[in-house]
Amino acid sequence: MTLQNFLASLAVPTEAFRSGAGALFVAAALGLTGCAGGAPADPGTTSPAATGGATSTPSATPTPTPSAIYKPADASGPAQNVPVPVLPEVAKTETKEGLEAFTRYWFELLNYAYQTGDVASVQAVTSTSCEFCSNITNSLTTNYQGDRWLSGGKITIPAASTSFERGADGNYQMILQVLQDTITYYERGGSEFRPATKPSNTGNVLLVGFEHSAWRVNGLHPLR
Repeated sequence: MTLQNFLASLAVPTEAFRSGAGALFVAAALGLTGCAGGAPADPGTTSPAATGGATSTPSATPTPTPSAIYKPADASGPAQNVPVPVLPEVAKTETKEGLEAFTRYWFELLNYAYQTGDVASVQAVTSTSCEFCSNITNSLTTNYQGDRWLSGGKITIPAASTSFERGADGNYQMILQVLQDTITYYERGGSEFRPATKPSNTGNVLLVGFEHSAWRVNGLHPLR
């Protein structure tokens, strides 16, 4: 689907959606490029040492505290030191900019869950009524059971748009083009426990509500 088609698809009626089989993320293993992570620890400084109460020695040159280095997953093991996404301040506002920022943040949480198997953060900002979202998190949990992990599957969103009009159901719509790289499924020893998932290019509608002064994803549907 082209960018023009995505932009022309704004305000898709909710009843036109069909969730479920095989449209968005095959095997529900997600990722999104560009996770926002916390800054490295502030380097400490050495206080001057007083001599005789009159003079002091120059402070030592601060040495930056080394931060843990991110390592993506591969056949040798799962991803390491994955940056934890941080909710931008603008994403706390019920504005068009806030909705767009929250959408990016939500996909970053999916990426974090995809790389770590930890789905708690994305579940915290997703309604349990989103069936497709539950399929995603359940599949991630299953694929990380035991000594298993996933590699690849990076998600990018080359096209995203919204009319920022609240629907009758109380939700705003985000129209998205979602690209996903190949996903490889590993188990202990580096062998693949299932065939790799091929890359995909799909159109989707994200339904987002602003509830109790915060955004929450209430639905995720493929465009048919």
